[in-house]
Amino acid sequence: MSKTETSNGFTLIELIIVVAAIGILASIAIPQFMSYRTGSFNSSAESDLRNIQTSEEAYYSDNNAYVNLTPTEGYQASLPNLASARLSELVCASVTGAASNDFTAKAQHKNGDATYTTSQQGNMSETSKAIGLYDIGC
Repeated sequence: MSKTETSNGFTLIELIIVVAAIGILASIAIPQFMSYRTGSFNSSAESDLRNIQTSEEAYYSDNNAYVNLTPTEGYQASLPNLASARLSELVCASVTGAASNDFTAKAQHKNGDATYTTSQQGNMSETSKAIGLYDIGC
């Protein structure tokens, strides 16, 4: 009688190949994920800046002047003049140079890599920064 042996497992070579394939896929996917994540942080700051701009225009229509905003980070309740401008968490924003006919507003997310600037004319510009550092002063 002949006894046949069957193998019920993976060889070491097969396991090494699978681990190498997972490592290669991870080395491609992780930087892409980080890039998308940074982009979403930047979009959050840009959206908040547009909200501030809209709130400034609403304030201007009632008071015929714009209002300054000291650098403030996220979910603040201390914006009586710009109550409708709700900032996302970790977004720092400021409005400077507010006068009867113009203002300059800036916003950036702490984990983003860009600072956004706009004015009464509505032109928005972007400047790069180091991730995790506020250029505005929060």
